[in-house]
Order: sequence, then C-alpha cells, then structure tokens
Amino acid sequence: MLGEFWYNFRHNLFKPLLLFFYLGFLVPILRVKFEFPYVIYQGLTIYLLLAIGWHGGEELSNLNPDVLGSVFGFMTVGFLTNFVIGIAAYLMLNAFTSLRKVDKATVAGYYGSDSAGTFVTCLGVLASTHILYDAYMPVMLAIMEIPGCLVALYLVSRLRHQGMDALGNMPDEPGYDPKALPATPSRLDDHGHGDHAIEAETELSLEKMEHPDNGNGNGNGKKPGVFSRKLLHEVFLNSGLYLLFGGIVIGFISGLQGPEVTRADDSFFVTLFQGILCLFLLEMGMTASRKLKDLRVAGWRYVAFALIAPNIFATTGILVAHVYSHLTGTHFELGTYVLFAVLCSAASYIAVPAVQRMAIPEASPTLPLAASLGLTFSYNVTVGIPIYIELAKLVQRMW
Repeated sequence: MLGEFWYNFRHNLFKPLLLFFYLGFLVPILRVKFEFPYVIYQGLTIYLLLAIGWHGGEELSNLNPDVLGSVFGFMTVGFLTNFVIGIAAYLMLNAFTSLRKVDKATVAGYYGSDSAGTFVTCLGVLASTHILYDAYMPVMLAIMEIPGCLVALYLVSRLRHQGMDALGNMPDEPGYDPKALPATPSRLDDHGHGDHAIEAETELSLEKMEHPDNGNGNGNGKKPGVFSRKLLHEVFLNSGLYLLFGGIVIGFISGLQGPEVTRADDSFFVTLFQGILCLFLLEMGMTASRKLKDLRVAGWRYVAFALIAPNIFATTGILVAHVYSHLTGTHFELGTYVLFAVLCSAASYIAVPAVQRMAIPEASPTLPLAASLGLTFSYNVTVGIPIYIELAKLVQRMW
C-alpha cells in the first residue's frame, strides 16, 4: 500500500496541470518581468465556471430519478459539514494563534467555504488519472461555498455585540479604542487587479464599496449591516454562483434533448477544459507566490494551521461521505470522495473576501488571503489532492 501511495504521489506531482502551476509560482521568486493579462484571466475564469456547470448539468440529465433524494440529502450534509468546519477552524485559531479575534473569525469563514480554483484543478487531476466521480459534484461546489460566508458574519456579529471597536480590536486586545473611526476599504493588489480569484464579483464588490449607490436602502452610502438584503444577495447570488448555476441549468436542459444537441458544444466545454485549466493555473501560481510575503507578521503557528488544517478537514470530509454512504446505501465513486474532501479542505479566496469587504472592514484583508491562497491553495493543488486520493482509497478498503 505504501509503495502504491508513493508511486501515485510522485506521478501526480508532475502532471502538466501542476507543472504550469510551478511555472507561475516561480515568476515572482525569479523576478521574471511577466504579467498575465487580467482581461484574459477574467475570460478563463468565466469559461471554467460555465464549463464545470455545463458538464455537470449534462451528466445530471442522465441521473436516475430514484437517486435524487440521496443526492439532495448529500448536498445538505455538505452544507452542514462546511459550516461545522468553519466553527472548528475558529476554535483551532483561537487555541493556537495570537491573531485578533476579528481576524480569527474572518479566516474561519474562509475555511468554512470552498475554492472553485482547487475544485477545477482536482477535476483536471481526476480526468488525467481516469478516476470517475458523480455528476452532481459541481452543484456541491456552489452549495458548500455559502456556509463560510454565514460563519464569518455570525462570529463577527457576536464580537461586535461584545464591544469590538471600529478598527476590529476587542477590549482585551492592544490598541482598543472605542472612539476609533471606521477603517476605509482600499484596493489591496499591487497590480490593480483586486484579489485574483475565480468569480468576477471581486472587482464589482470593490467598486460598490468605493462608490456606494443610494438605491440599496442606505441613502447615506453607509456599508450594509450584517445580513442586510444587499449582503445576502452577495452571498447567495454573486456572479460566480450565477455563472455556475447557469451552466448547470443550460447543460441539464441541453442534455435532456440528447447527445445530438450537446455534441458540438462538448468540443468546447469538455474537450478544451484541460488546456484552458493549465493557463489558469499558470496565473494562479503567480498570485499564490505573491501572497506568501503577507505571512511574515502572522507567526509560524498561523502558517502551520494553513498547512495542517486542510488535511484534518479533508479527512473529516471523506469520513462524513463514507458514513453517509453506508447509512443511506448510496454508492459513491472514488472521485466523489476526493472532490468532497477538496471542498471541505479548501479555503475561499473570493466569495468570502467579497463579503468581508462589504460587511467586515475591521478585519485584515491580507492575512486570510495569505493563508487561503498562498498556502492552502498551493498545498492542496500540489500535495493535497494526491494524498486525498490515496486516503479515500484507504477508507474504502478498510470500511
């Protein structure tokens, strides 16, 4: 078993997908004068979201109606699992790091969500190794993105009721000033891109903060409160979820009409997926590498959390899926276990940041992204996914 693990681990580390990620990761380190055009990056992210949705919807159209109950049950379990993971992340950060409580709460929200970038990378790895997965997993990507947003909003709301000042300091933390003025949101990326991410709402959210409109119920331009209508719209109907669900619906309706209807579009949304994903990972490698510098002030325990927590959460996800499989008599493909593990172990770097900018300006905008994108994303797409594949095989063999 150890020999098989080592062979597969080495084999997966040098897939073309990851080689492109390494290539991008070295660009800032070697100070190569290269910048990925942001307009092209936006186009790639739109394509990937629609392609995931299209393929998932097409496969959903072939599902037996008898299994729909267990599928929706598994989606509910996925939502609850990520919510619990978000709370667990907060408790771990509270026990082992010296971050401010508002930053712990925000980081916990990141880890209670998921990462579309990690998910599409895992899809590429599974395709290259011919590992099957269940057709509805792209829907799980959308469902399991939401809990982290709710966790962050809930925890920060509690802190505000406990006396947190406008700069995010609690009464027992250095720098506490109940008369402090609120923090002013600002663009964070050195290259004018906002924070690189899959969904296009990043820039939109920043623009809304910098130029608030008067048609949202806040005539004076103040930021929306926790769980306001505008904020809930950002959580449940951001552009990333819209494109993903839109692709699923289109693929589903098209799939019901038969392969004659979908064949021409499959050549674009399915056949080209791997190559476009390679370009996406080239850019993500550059962005992840740049974010590492923000970890200097966080301390080694925070770095350890960002590298160890994904393994704990992924293992939890695999065990939860396996228990659900046995309790309901549902058969899961190996790839389903791996994708569920990735959805549990990954950390958001766009959905929660967009919500953070709108509703939690007191929190540090760089620390959560340094962990989720600089460390956890990098770990998952290089080392994590091969480990989760072997771990899922081990759980299947043992139980």
